[in-house]
Amino acid sequence: MNASAQATVKVSVLIANYNGESLLHDCLRSVLEQSGASDIEIIVHDDASTDASLALLKHHYPTVKVISSDRNVGFCVANNRMAAVANGRYLLLLNNDAALFADAVETMLHAAGAARPTSIIATVPQYDWETGELVDQGCHLDPFYNPVPIRSSKPCSAAMVIGACLFVERDLWIRAGGFPEWFGSIAEDMLLCCTARLQGAEVISCSNSGYRHRQGASFGGSRVSRGKLASNLQRRRLSEHNKTMVMLICTPGVALVLLLPLHLLLLLFEGVVLTTAAGSLRPLKAIYLHTLYSVWSDRQRWVAERQRVAGTRKLGAIRYFSRFRLFPRKLQMLVKHGFPSLTMGSERTQKQK
Repeated sequence: MNASAQATVKVSVLIANYNGESLLHDCLRSVLEQSGASDIEIIVHDDASTDASLALLKHHYPTVKVISSDRNVGFCVANNRMAAVANGRYLLLLNNDAALFADAVETMLHAAGAARPTSIIATVPQYDWETGELVDQGCHLDPFYNPVPIRSSKPCSAAMVIGACLFVERDLWIRAGGFPEWFGSIAEDMLLCCTARLQGAEVISCSNSGYRHRQGASFGGSRVSRGKLASNLQRRRLSEHNKTMVMLICTPGVALVLLLPLHLLLLLFEGVVLTTAAGSLRPLKAIYLHTLYSVWSDRQRWVAERQRVAGTRKLGAIRYFSRFRLFPRKLQMLVKHGFPSLTMGSERTQKQK
């Protein structure tokens, strides 16, 4: 893209794709049909798909910029690669299993303009693909960094938005450090949002427009089906590990001293209970003991990240925790849905969000 073309790009839409041949049509058409689509560029990172995703992109979407990886590198690396070559002032991270409402980009651009000179991360309401029900429009966090969905009918400030539809100023993405590639997937969006907030940015939950999302289609699990919460072993392993890393990296000092021991004790208790219910030691070992051990084994990584974030911190602890909610999200879900069903499966790292 030449310099004059770059100047016309407002938003770069970044789509990480792995075996999404059956999903891409809906996703890409929703972007191409946006209001002011001429100001949008689309970048797809194909993560060594084994289906016909690349052929579909070549024959049906020739204007889409494609980064084709010869090996599977995962969600974080894919988005970092796309952001590095993006020309837009704003980045919109969009799952390949999601489809935007026609005015979604315009809505988030308006929110960014209204917030100036403050930098923002934003999203629009997420609706379940099958039922059409509102899932969230961003999230608060509980004290142990579990997302608490926002279902307000008004725009508000959030603690985080999920990476399925995450709108961020490109300069803020760079300042916040993008996605941590050692996370693999899960909670990388949480770390980005928490880091950005500590740097003085706002995380905005828009109330207008929206997007439809096939929840779990690209990674599996972590959704309520027939009143029961379902997940899989690998997703739970990544979730508990990565949320703990966000706590270690972002929580202000005194609060971390108080929260971390309680968090680890509750994780151990949860592991014992879930293992007893499953009749297998595998969840305890693969998810909970792994997370506890990682506090020590990953110490060089999280300490370095904590120092980097602390060096750019502008937000005090009281304002930081103003987007947190006291009641534990897991307890709320337990009361409402009972113990989650857990698919054991392989412990191989799954590569897409």
